[in-house]
Amino acid sequence: MPGTLYLCATPIGNLEDMTFRCVRILKEVSLIAAEDTRGSIKLLNHFGIKTPMTSYHEYNRIEKGRKLVERLLGGEDVALITDAGMPGISDPGEELVRMCHESGIAVTAVPGASACITALAVSGLPTRRFAFEAFLPADKKERQKVLGALPQETRTIILYEAPHRLVRTLEMLLEALGNRKAAVCRELTKKHESIFNTCIEDALCYYRENEPRGECVIVVEGKSFGQIQKEEQAQWEDVTVEEHMELYLKKGFSKKDAMKQVAKDRGVGKREIYQALIGQLV
Repeated sequence: MPGTLYLCATPIGNLEDMTFRCVRILKEVSLIAAEDTRGSIKLLNHFGIKTPMTSYHEYNRIEKGRKLVERLLGGEDVALITDAGMPGISDPGEELVRMCHESGIAVTAVPGASACITALAVSGLPTRRFAFEAFLPADKKERQKVLGALPQETRTIILYEAPHRLVRTLEMLLEALGNRKAAVCRELTKKHESIFNTCIEDALCYYRENEPRGECVIVVEGKSFGQIQKEEQAQWEDVTVEEHMELYLKKGFSKKDAMKQVAKDRGVGKREIYQALIGQLV
């Protein structure tokens, strides 16, 4: 029987967030695949975990992934850990998970801390619906495509950023989204954790004057449905009610249904549309 790939979440800052189950699994598996072996050895030593470890990262994910799949098919259990948080989320573990599924290998998660969910929970912004964008693409064209799509995003937006790029990213977000509500969450779960609940413009002003330190998660409010509705209504401002009615009549709408749709488009009552049409006839 093939072994199992365990996706083991590790602390994003505070070592006390390591789960009992994660420690047990890391001790029981045959091999631990780590994104950064030098950083992970400190974690393993802290919890007395002596399981052999191998590197698995962005630059060897295909070649090493095949070798890990071979060991899993041979019956060995393997644990995958990332620098911090949940493997497979914005890291090369995604590729290994895909390879395992294609090879009929069981994949299970040992959940724990996650920076994006932690930041969302403490941001003070709506949490029911959110879009996780991770790091903005390094490629300029790809980055512009992402930034071009974000203005219409109605869900709360979550991004990761390194401290030395935070100001530039806030500048791009301000240009793309305007001055929306935002929270900049730094050093989550660590001693110097800070949650700066503000707006994009004020955050930008602050970090231009105060050098940011530590890994950052930026949480930004999505576009409100009210704003979308206002923009949709605004497009009809230069169209007369009669012209607006004619658009729907040509599509086969009855006068009653056309009037109802025109009123909806303009955000007014049907009576107002009726009176406008009467006025034009007079």
